[in-house]
Order: sequence, then C-alpha cells, then structure tokens
Amino acid sequence: MNRRGPPGVRRVRVAALARRALYRRVPEDSGQDHNIKEKGVDMNGKNRFWTGVLAVCFLLGVTGNAFAAFGWGGKELATEKSAVTLARETERGGYKLVTTEELKGWIDQKKTMLVVDTMPYEASYKKQHVPGAVQMEFPIPEMTSLDAVKKAALEKLLGPDKDRLIVFYCGFVKCTRSHNGAMWAVKLGYKNVYRHPGGVKAWAEADYPIEQVK
Repeated sequence: MNRRGPPGVRRVRVAALARRALYRRVPEDSGQDHNIKEKGVDMNGKNRFWTGVLAVCFLLGVTGNAFAAFGWGGKELATEKSAVTLARETERGGYKLVTTEELKGWIDQKKTMLVVDTMPYEASYKKQHVPGAVQMEFPIPEMTSLDAVKKAALEKLLGPDKDRLIVFYCGFVKCTRSHNGAMWAVKLGYKNVYRHPGGVKAWAEADYPIEQVK
C-alpha cells in the first residue's frame, strides 16, 4: 500500500513542512530572532530566510520532476541489467571502454588509431558511420570461435602493430557486434583495444559529424 500519496499531494505536504520549518520559533536563549515573519524579514533573520527559501526550492524540486533526474520511477531494473551485461562483456573480452565524448576528442586531436564499424555495410555503414571508420561486420551472438578466413581478414584489417590504438563500435549499447570485434582483436594479441558502447546511435545523438558512402 502506497502511504505517500500521489505526487501532487506529496509536493503539498513537503511544501507545508518546509514552510513550517522556515517560520518556526527559535529558543529565546539562542541569540537569534524569535520569529521570521512572512512579510518584512528583518536584517538579523536574512540568513535563516534564504536558507529556508533554498530548502523549499530543493524539496519541491526533489518531489516533483527532479525524481526523473535521479532515475526514480524509471525502469531501473532494465538499466541495471544493461550495465551489468556491459560490465561482464568487457571483463570477458579483456578490452577497455571509451565514451562518445572521449572518442570525439581523440579524433579532434588527430590521434593515430583505427576505428572499426562492425555493422552491416548496406544497412548501416553505407548510410552513416563515424568519420574515418573502416567497416568489418561481426555477428550479434558471442563468437566462441573464429574461422581461418575471418581471422586472416581481421588481422589484415588491424595490421601488424599489436600496440596500435583500435576502437570498435556498432549500433548502440545492447549491440554486441562491437564486443565480438574487440574481444577477438584482444585474443589475436592486440593490446590497446577499446569498445565504444554507444555506437553510431550515441554519436548521432551527440550531433557529431556523420559520414556516408556515396
């Protein structure tokens, strides 16, 4: 049973409590003014007045739309599942992670690296990809083995330098194509391998430049 009541009722209750705290009496021996009046706050009561105002604003915000900012009321179980899945994939794969903002920074710095788009060529890469990225498609299910043809193609794409900075990405966080690419690069001995979990969707949402194959 929800004893807290609807959000609107909770906001009114919290506001009333905050108002009561704002205008409460203080002990006579405290050296402070006894009352803060609703009108004409005196000079000695200014600190308490503004502290109260901030408290009211904070409490009203927290009990209102700010719940969404903290993730309260959202699909927290789904978020938790995605986070744990990504963490476990990263641990199994032995690679590192890079955010969309960090990858953009590396590109702006003209850092020497290879960015690999693991999405299908016609359906995705041709239409949109991170500038400068090359393409090599990987499957969605986790790859427990790599055939000789795929292995040779991957080694040719990545090159002989095992210390080369390599970034794999696919469509979005739940897409595991980039996990397979990064994991097998690590298995082949490459030591500086990253996965960009947000993929091309996060890149586009950040309003960063997109390349197409013409």
